[in-house]
Amino acid sequence: MRKTMHACCVPSGRRFIVPLMVVGLISTGILKLPMFNTSPKPVMVLVDPHHRERVHSFVRSVLAKECRPSFTRRRIESIYSSSVAEPFLQKNSNLTEQIFEYPPPFGFRNLQHKLKEILDLLPISLSEKTGGHDCRRCVVVGNGGILRGLELGPLLNQFNVILRLNSGPVRDFSRDVGNRTTIRMSYPEGSPKIWEDVDPQLWFVAVIYKSVDFNWLHAMISRATVSLWDKLFFWQKVPNSIPVDPSRFRILNPEIIRETAFKLLQYPNPKLRRWGWDQNIPTLGVSAVNLATYLCDEVSLAGFGYNLSQKEMPLHYYDNLPMTTMLKQAMHNVDHETVFLQRLIAAGSILDLTGGVHCSFCST
Repeated sequence: MRKTMHACCVPSGRRFIVPLMVVGLISTGILKLPMFNTSPKPVMVLVDPHHRERVHSFVRSVLAKECRPSFTRRRIESIYSSSVAEPFLQKNSNLTEQIFEYPPPFGFRNLQHKLKEILDLLPISLSEKTGGHDCRRCVVVGNGGILRGLELGPLLNQFNVILRLNSGPVRDFSRDVGNRTTIRMSYPEGSPKIWEDVDPQLWFVAVIYKSVDFNWLHAMISRATVSLWDKLFFWQKVPNSIPVDPSRFRILNPEIIRETAFKLLQYPNPKLRRWGWDQNIPTLGVSAVNLATYLCDEVSLAGFGYNLSQKEMPLHYYDNLPMTTMLKQAMHNVDHETVFLQRLIAAGSILDLTGGVHCSFCST
């Protein structure tokens, strides 16, 4: 007589088959959503030549002025009375209890061992200065569609430090965005699947948003393969390699994100929901702006700003996603961030080279 096998007696391997299949199907569905299709595609944008010239004239005037040492950071600290001891973590970092107070992205709670494994792979950096100048002008290049057709590439290339976000491509768009990259800042899912940066001195700044991001970063630094199990926990395909020397990897101190959220944007303390956080996680762009104030003396923005009134304008300079795609996300409060950046720009603490957040050079 055939024995009946109760659920509690099903071999453990089989018990995982159905959940894994469900996760796989959900992941496949998510990847097919338009908002996650980031393949570079030509975008036709008509730019008023007079506006383009005003932008160029403004950027040339910025580059022609004498650089002011520590200018932006001093302005930020005078307003918000806040500073982070070190923007990146390394072996000899002072790992305070505050770093482990919250889970990612605001801290590394219960992840001490994973952090140590990563730090043990990285050589100690003697200096966190980049750009090769005593006074460094930094431009944070966003991925906004406002860059399309402005032909700012040659001027952006003249900044001492050029910080790019996620997988923003340069190869086919250098006329508009330039082709130099000093810092590429990203999390696993946002990182370039096809590597285009050629500067051997580039830093890759890894941002940890969840525990599994440590596993991916460990694989990238050690030139290992990301496990199939780990891949199931990413909402989008992640790169199999980041072709930079281990000495060029940096781990963003989570205090940078926490300072951005709770000091600069003045969000309430984080509250974890069943599925993710409240709408209090800063975008990578505004976190990068805060990071830049620690690395550079003067900070400018290019390619920032969401004009949701122009619904069919491209969200990014490299694809055809409409501006309204931003309305579908619920993690970031982009309106609040825009007001914050507008205040800094209006006060002259940072500069908006493309005028998408606050245009100081546009004709009235």
